[in-house]
Amino acid sequence: MTNVKIYHNSRCSKSRQTLALLEEHNCNIEIVEYLKTPVSAVELEEILTKLNVAPREMMRVKEAEYKEQGLNNDTLSTADLIQAMIATPKLIERPIVLANNKAVIGRPPENVLTII
Repeated sequence: MTNVKIYHNSRCSKSRQTLALLEEHNCNIEIVEYLKTPVSAVELEEILTKLNVAPREMMRVKEAEYKEQGLNNDTLSTADLIQAMIATPKLIERPIVLANNKAVIGRPPENVLTII
């Protein structure tokens, strides 16, 4: 049985579909409701490393908060963008699944099948 961690938003259909897919594959699932339980800078750095992406690739750039906070400014550092995700967790793309020392964004949900 594969141990997985999902950064989940129960209001998001893709997140719910990804969770259902993990359940269908009998994974041992740790659910992190990141809108209720803030993600730390260390966790975000670890996720970014496992995803092998830049912070903006893990952000919901179409959210109003992204524009309102001026996060499209190219001079912002990785630390600045991580702090923005901590302050406004809604900006974090969802769902993110970690398993077997790897990570994927569950868009589409079937992406998780590559790591479990």
